[in-house]
Amino acid sequence: MTGNGGASPFDDFRALALAPWPDHAAAVAATRAREASLTKPPGSLGRLEALAEWLAAVTGKAPPVVERPRIVVFAASHGVTDEGVSAYPASVNAQMLAGFRAGSAAINQLCTAGGIGLSVFDLAIDVPSGNIAVEDAFATERDVAATMAFGLEAIANQVDCLGLGEMGIGNTTVAAAVYAALWGGGGAAWCGAGTGVAGEALARKIAVVDRTVARLGGERDPLEILRRAGGREIAAMAGAILAARSQKVPVVVDGFVATAAAAVVHALSPDAISHCLFAHRSAEAAHGRALERLGAEPLLDLGMRLGEGTGAALAIPVLKAAAACHAGMATFAEAGVDGPV
Repeated sequence: MTGNGGASPFDDFRALALAPWPDHAAAVAATRAREASLTKPPGSLGRLEALAEWLAAVTGKAPPVVERPRIVVFAASHGVTDEGVSAYPASVNAQMLAGFRAGSAAINQLCTAGGIGLSVFDLAIDVPSGNIAVEDAFATERDVAATMAFGLEAIANQVDCLGLGEMGIGNTTVAAAVYAALWGGGGAAWCGAGTGVAGEALARKIAVVDRTVARLGGERDPLEILRRAGGREIAAMAGAILAARSQKVPVVVDGFVATAAAAVVHALSPDAISHCLFAHRSAEAAHGRALERLGAEPLLDLGMRLGEGTGAALAIPVLKAAAACHAGMATFAEAGVDGPV
């Protein structure tokens, strides 16, 4: 904590989380009315219909549109890799960052296929955050706030749908520690294979999370948990979620690590993630548990656990399709088709 009795660098982010959501009831009502008049049986497009209404509720636009979607991948390094919690060395971080920039990673292909823009942010990849097993991830609140502010850049360039992704060896350990500190349950409840660990490596990962939670000593403030147990990519994604909320931009959250950022924001205020859609249920077993805690129903379940925003890149075309169907279909009156009797 700051310990100076004055304003905290976190105050602006708390204010964003607690700000009242604008009343978009008129857009929602117009969307429902149009949906009821389209040339199809009511409810026949299933969740696509609900997604169109959700877009209207977030953006205030009727009909809603998704024309400028973008995936933002935040890349960071973690000191906790010194504990042997990953199947890959920390050197992979810089190598994967180069792959993103060269267009050779999975997320590049999925964004191209889905007509989605891609931005990659290097969050001081050569400077690991603190080893959370023995020290705080960030030295000060100001360090966290600066990283969260970096996440505000995610909604630049007139983005109208934001997908969140990340990359960082060791970050499933960090995310597990954040979940455990927020919600309890310990390392065994929140740790999974991550990059592919099992046996002794998985046992080390569980022990690291338990040591981290013990070191936090029952801390309940979500932003202080982020400072002490999180990482730069999680902080940046939390900032991006809050920035998108303030600009009425819908957010598509990727998997286990990205959801940890949403969990931090949710702990500030449950309503602060009402503009978030959860792309998929990760193969990381604890992700389903996290989604349940957030009351979230993921859009897809494809057994994926790569990160990088890959799940979000598959979910955004579904969201685009929902908006396109709602806006582009004819009504019964326009098409000269007899409605239901």
